[in-house]
Amino acid sequence: MIIEQLHDQRVVLVNQESFYHSLSEEESSRVHEYNFDHPDAFDTEKLLSCMENLKHGRPADIPNYDLKTHRNVSPARKVNPSDVIILEGILVFHDSHVRELMNMKIFVDTDADIRLARRICRDTVEKGRDVRTVLDQYSKFVKPAFDDFILPTKKYADIIIPRGGDNHVAIDLIVQHIRTKLGQHDLCKIYPNLYVIQSTFQIRGMHTLIRDAETTKHDFIFYADRLIRLVVEHGLGHLPFKEKQVITPTGAVYTGVEFCRRLCGISVIRSGESMENALRACCKGIKIGKILIHREGDNGQQLIYQNLPKDISDRHVLLLDPILGTGNSAVQAISLLLQKGVQEGNIIFLNLISAPQGVHAVCKRFPRIKIVTSEIEVGLNDDYRVIPGMGEFGDRYFGTDND
Repeated sequence: MIIEQLHDQRVVLVNQESFYHSLSEEESSRVHEYNFDHPDAFDTEKLLSCMENLKHGRPADIPNYDLKTHRNVSPARKVNPSDVIILEGILVFHDSHVRELMNMKIFVDTDADIRLARRICRDTVEKGRDVRTVLDQYSKFVKPAFDDFILPTKKYADIIIPRGGDNHVAIDLIVQHIRTKLGQHDLCKIYPNLYVIQSTFQIRGMHTLIRDAETTKHDFIFYADRLIRLVVEHGLGHLPFKEKQVITPTGAVYTGVEFCRRLCGISVIRSGESMENALRACCKGIKIGKILIHREGDNGQQLIYQNLPKDISDRHVLLLDPILGTGNSAVQAISLLLQKGVQEGNIIFLNLISAPQGVHAVCKRFPRIKIVTSEIEVGLNDDYRVIPGMGEFGDRYFGTDND
């Protein structure tokens, strides 16, 4: 149910049963005496290795365990890293090292009679066992193992779900929490004024296209405009509003909100000008000013040209620049706005991608402004270019990369 609700995310399910030790010939001959519900029945070291690989963005080869022959068979299941990794199994909380890898621990609390009924159905249908054998194994191994190893790990759970998959409220809350975490970069936990729009396959696909060096100018502009529009819309959601009631064509009263009217956009020439059309499409008749920041020579001094609305100090400001790199230009632009009387808390900085170095530079110096971006980058290279980045945005957008 969790996977179904996270349909727009990359989700992989890993079963602890895949990590059973293969039985020897002797163990196979006495399989009914083998305790599959004991922690020692699992290859926990292999499980740890696979989960660490997936968590760190590396593919993993999950063993292909045959529940009928009780052996690993070839080939192993190759699993690629994903946005969400679900590890499922009766003893996944038993080992402390496995627990430490988890961001959320869920214990599904189900009545003992239901557990036994499910086990009889599963083992007779999927594993080809008779009912008597299943009941003997339950009494000899399963129930004691539950009492000794499984139930005690309930205390490690962050969430305990009664009634399992029938508990729709619990499932919805878990999915909402996962979506919240997916939308949070680690930097968002440090800076509450940093907002990264929630990633989806659509957003990842558009990023893939505009980052591709082989993408044509036409496609680059088209998909960049789509992403910019999303960022602008998200940024507008952080503006203040007030409640307003209107009469609908049916004569009914609708209670809604009224948009902030004292607003302007400021683009950092020249890449920032690529974001103006999206802003105009969202805010009819909005005033847009410009700032030019130019690095002169090797002394790091910057000459600033500005053409700003005269009443900018009374407005909320959307600062437009698609790439936040070192943060030096952003700091200069924000400092100029503050000099003009704009309140720091009235500035929302919109960009497509942000390097961590730039986020640190801006958020530490201006903790009350808001940064809205669509992705956080890996960092900067030795030439202070954003990595992986998307090249010189202004040149690619305006078609001047060959000038």
